[in-house]
Amino acid sequence: MKSTGLAKYAAVVLALAICSACSMAVGPSSAAPNVRYVDRMLSVNGRLVTAARANLSAPPRFATIVPDRLPGRQHEYIINDYASYAAVFDYPKSTDRIGKIKDVGGQGCSDVLYGYGKRTFWIVAGPEQITEYQTRNDTPIKTLSVSVGSPSSCAMDSSGDLAVGILYNASGSGGGGDIVIFKNASGLGTVMTTPLSEEYFDGYDNKGNLFFDGFTGSGFFQLVELPKDSSTFKRITTSNTVEYPGSVQWDGTYLTVTDQGTASMYRYTINGTTATLEGTVSLTGSSDCAQTWIAKDVVYCADANAGDGKAFKYPAGGTAIAILGSGFPLPLGTVAADR
Repeated sequence: MKSTGLAKYAAVVLALAICSACSMAVGPSSAAPNVRYVDRMLSVNGRLVTAARANLSAPPRFATIVPDRLPGRQHEYIINDYASYAAVFDYPKSTDRIGKIKDVGGQGCSDVLYGYGKRTFWIVAGPEQITEYQTRNDTPIKTLSVSVGSPSSCAMDSSGDLAVGILYNASGSGGGGDIVIFKNASGLGTVMTTPLSEEYFDGYDNKGNLFFDGFTGSGFFQLVELPKDSSTFKRITTSNTVEYPGSVQWDGTYLTVTDQGTASMYRYTINGTTATLEGTVSLTGSSDCAQTWIAKDVVYCADANAGDGKAFKYPAGGTAIAILGSGFPLPLGTVAADR
């Protein structure tokens, strides 16, 4: 399935242009970070990231940073750029930050398909690693190594297997678009080559099928399925056009794909190699939800371009019901877990 033309996408993202044959500087000349595009992929300080766009010079809009205090029953995490930090929240008790996990960054996932994780969660925390944390003190439990390239995403199935997606390999020796499956979230992992050249987001459904999205070598969006207990990938054709890869997650009824290009979440039923659109959740007012996480009746958004976290009603969508923090360096991920 082909994505919309790059000219149309450039109109959608307004100030930032994405082209298929060049790299283009987009950050302000006075800004310290080096922000540019490599084909359709956003590069920040030499590392490719899964956000579609970013405004790293946006000033804070809400005075929400406060000293750490005793946490509530549930935690939400807005995870920033690699080697920065994850901000901790206890919404809806408060929209103030209650803590920080230092020296991490990227996307997150938990040990549930949707909702609040069972006291643990994962962060794609380094160039070649992914780390599990427990929410009691937000401290690391264990770290797994990924040797084939830079990990971009993670997902767990109901049996405890962990899937890690590979965005790219800086050495140019392959690995971009691969999926690494860690049985029981341990060991060295099994590397699987997929139809993608860059993998962005992944998620399991309630039957143990793994779905993930990204770009093909031709620069087109593609949704892919790895059926349970299979080693053969299936290209899935969506009944509507998806402009830019976003989070892939089961919501209890449908498989959802967030479109970073349209600030929307698409809810699909899957039949064979076809994903039929059953409904759209609009994330009104979001600038670029680099990752979303569905927590039953709420969906959280790590807004890379606005520099904050947002909460929306789910599946109603509409305008954000809460803003979590502001002035973050580059929100790339979000996840939620019980304490």
